[in-house]
Amino acid sequence: MTKRAGSSTALAVLIAVNVLNFYDRNVIGALTEPIRKEFNLTDGQVGLMGSAFIWLYALVGVPLGRVADLWSRRKLLAGGMLVWSALTALAALSVSYMMLLFSRLGFAVGEAVVAPAATSWIGDSYPASERSRPLALFMLGVPAGGALSYFLSGPMAQAFGWRSAMVLAAAPALLLIPILLRLKEPQRGASEAKPDLAPKGSMLSVLKIPTMWWIIASGALLNFNMYAIGTFLPALLSRIHGLSLAQSGIATGIVFAIGGVSGGLVSGRIGDIVIRKRRNGRMLWAAGIALAGTPAGLLGIGAPGPIQAVILIAIAYGTLNAYYGLVYSAIQDIVAPAMRGSAMAIYFMGMYLCGASFGPLITGRLSDLLARRAADAAGSSVLTEAFRATGLQQAMFVIPVLSLLLSLVLYAGARTIIADMDRRERLAA
Repeated sequence: MTKRAGSSTALAVLIAVNVLNFYDRNVIGALTEPIRKEFNLTDGQVGLMGSAFIWLYALVGVPLGRVADLWSRRKLLAGGMLVWSALTALAALSVSYMMLLFSRLGFAVGEAVVAPAATSWIGDSYPASERSRPLALFMLGVPAGGALSYFLSGPMAQAFGWRSAMVLAAAPALLLIPILLRLKEPQRGASEAKPDLAPKGSMLSVLKIPTMWWIIASGALLNFNMYAIGTFLPALLSRIHGLSLAQSGIATGIVFAIGGVSGGLVSGRIGDIVIRKRRNGRMLWAAGIALAGTPAGLLGIGAPGPIQAVILIAIAYGTLNAYYGLVYSAIQDIVAPAMRGSAMAIYFMGMYLCGASFGPLITGRLSDLLARRAADAAGSSVLTEAFRATGLQQAMFVIPVLSLLLSLVLYAGARTIIADMDRRERLAA
């Protein structure tokens, strides 16, 4: 099978949708410091905004994933964009922490449609041996959207205030929604070498695939780290290295743009090569790359200067982003086309509820605890910015520890995936 006609155009639009998805998702991280200071928030409260978003995102994503398997993915994506962009704009009107928190919860409902609908669409546009690259390109929305958010939001907030930066984040949806609605989506299973005759089954049938459990566990570990970095890296660079709001935003944007995009591009290329040589090659390479990024994360968080920190954290972040092109294509290797939206929704629920939701919250609360401990050790009753800086830096050392664990979980998945690929092929026949 070859890719469908028009798939490149559709992929470009879906990439743009995902870039906006992660631009708007990261805007809170880019604006953490001015929002924290205006509403007098603790790091724990900042982390709760990220975690509450993820809890709702994960739960509503399951029924929306089922809808993506049964209804128009094009219309579902357009509706989701309309909801999340409206709630992003609403955040600019916040006068209290609770109103800001509410806007992020509504934002989660709109964004929950993207991954199940878009990855199912891409899976039906490209044959199995060519899926790593388009899925990796689609997931470049994670670092590219994050980079743009930090590049633009920090400087704009410093010049015009954080509320203006929120409005800017919402505006591109007005252009993208009409373009998306003009696309023609593929039939389910259109890219398979032969018709897949496996019965659809219930959503929970996905959990009968052993490798899915390892992949869900790996997603939880990955996204704990990704959301901890996205929420607190600008604050780390400001507090430890003395960068301004604009400088920390630009530096974080460099981490996302260079590290994230490089990792995604390399993994997409590797994924389509290794699958032709070794059937579990995608999972093995994902495990090795995660292991290679662990020391870079450790050294970057403890780096003595901002340049060293940005370079090393960019390397670590790049190895984390390599995950998507390798593991997302592995999911499609073991799940029938008619169940891919459901599989991604279940995967997202597990990884977000068990990992991403705790990334900002645990890191933030651990930061508060370690800052208080540093103040007590110094005999101070006042929690100064210096103590907050120490607490946050120490808390973020959890990231390389979990990167090491991530590599072990991915290796375990590599040991089961061949049997699961064989099972899917038998059912399809």
